[in-house]
Amino acid sequence: MKKTIKIAAIFLISTFATAQDLYTKGMQKAFELWGDGKAIEASNTFERIASVEMDNWLPHYYVAQINTIASFGEKDSDKLTQQLEKAQEYVDLAKAISPDNPEILVQQAMIYTAWIAFDGATYGMSLSGKVAALYEKALKLAPDNPRVVFSKAQWDMGSAKYFGQDTAPYCKDVGRAIELFANFKPESDFHPRWGKDRAEAILENCGK
Repeated sequence: MKKTIKIAAIFLISTFATAQDLYTKGMQKAFELWGDGKAIEASNTFERIASVEMDNWLPHYYVAQINTIASFGEKDSDKLTQQLEKAQEYVDLAKAISPDNPEILVQQAMIYTAWIAFDGATYGMSLSGKVAALYEKALKLAPDNPRVVFSKAQWDMGSAKYFGQDTAPYCKDVGRAIELFANFKPESDFHPRWGKDRAEAILENCGK
């Protein structure tokens, strides 16, 4: 009996280790493709991982992020809609796995922002308040998360600029985000770590 239990335990550990190894290799490959500018291939790879890792919010998050980033500056309405609908589908899946996750809240805000950037007259009124509320919620949940602080500051600066207001008051928030980036340690190699370079670039010209 003991021998049977031991064999079963070894089998389970081996199976888990194999699954983790496949997950790690898959995620590494997806990031490699993304880094090489192959966003579609990277998104497809993250989708395949997400179909297996149904309790892991990270691959879902990256499908949403890739499709959102690709939508900024997109002029084709059909293509943009397809990308942002996919982003929304996967961010909804990520939220179901990890509710009240500040990283996912920021990603949701970015999806709304992409719609606003595409057509402010159509989406600005209905989505701007939702974006602001998402950042407020994320900040309450994770006041020391550099992406939360930076993304909120970037949104506040954009809103101020749109209404002809001074953006300088938000420079201190960008500076604080950079300080937080210096000490922020992601939970794993695959957890979000983006934003520092962009924050430094904005701070360099902040208030000018």
